[in-house]
Amino acid sequence: MAESDSDNGLICAYAIDQTGRGKALDWQGVNGWSPDQGLLWVHLNFTEAGSRQWLEEKSGLDSNILDALLADDGRPRSMQQGDGWLVMLRGVNSNPGAEPDDMVAVRVWLESGRIISTRRRRLQSVQDIRTAIDSGQGPTSPGQFLIALLEGLTQRVSQAVDNLEEQIEGAESATSNESSLVVQMQIADLRRQCARLRRHLSAQRDALEQVARQGGAPFTKNEVRMVREAGDHIIRALEDLDLARERAMVAHEEFVARVAQEQNARVYLLSIVAAIFLPLGFLTGLFGMNVAGLPGLEDPSAFMTVSGIMLGLAVIALIIFRFKRWI
Repeated sequence: MAESDSDNGLICAYAIDQTGRGKALDWQGVNGWSPDQGLLWVHLNFTEAGSRQWLEEKSGLDSNILDALLADDGRPRSMQQGDGWLVMLRGVNSNPGAEPDDMVAVRVWLESGRIISTRRRRLQSVQDIRTAIDSGQGPTSPGQFLIALLEGLTQRVSQAVDNLEEQIEGAESATSNESSLVVQMQIADLRRQCARLRRHLSAQRDALEQVARQGGAPFTKNEVRMVREAGDHIIRALEDLDLARERAMVAHEEFVARVAQEQNARVYLLSIVAAIFLPLGFLTGLFGMNVAGLPGLEDPSAFMTVSGIMLGLAVIALIIFRFKRWI
């Protein structure tokens, strides 16, 4: 069953035994589940009326948890409620045609014997857990489920960060070889991606730190330790993002500086040419006046004389510019 399948909001549901193998359930099976059947995992599309109805009428969850599971805002956070934990996470959008920084939210409620998760868009890390359950290697506790989900999320985050670093490296090479607005736009887009990824990952790090700091049911001490390690992976990804963003900023500054230098060189050359031709333009303007009495009008050698004077002035200007090291 594909992760995108939905039966009136029910994407998938499993009763998972102690070996990690799960039995797929429909709505009837979910409603008839009892703890002796194993760990229950219900995965819902919260935009469907059926999932909303089940959550509100049959899940038995507190209103605060219901609001979080059904909320459009999927900002990462965590909250302990009684003997359970609400953990809201975001993962890299690996759906076809999607940008990695357009992260997908998943909301998970974990309590002893039961897991309820909701999402709007498909998340590959959830599909990985389904595949593991179908092969008999699924999680056997809520803590193991959260750890498996975090492993999938952090792995894809690391891949997205590595991909950004490769693109930034390519942009750095392009800045030294090309003078194009395309390069500048590419660098600006990479900087925006880094900023958006960092914003979500910072909140995700804080959410995991809260779980690791408080612990408690339904997590064991070892599972809390592994959640802390997952938080450390997020911290390393944030450090890599900071470095990538700095590299993008440096590449942008180098590109802007090189373009400015090229423009200054052109303006400087035009200024030199204009300075050389300024006195020449004065002479041609003076002798081009249509008034009587201009010297040399009747002299056949006057044109050559004036041309020689202008050429001499140009040479003198060049010598002066060279002496002052302006050229």
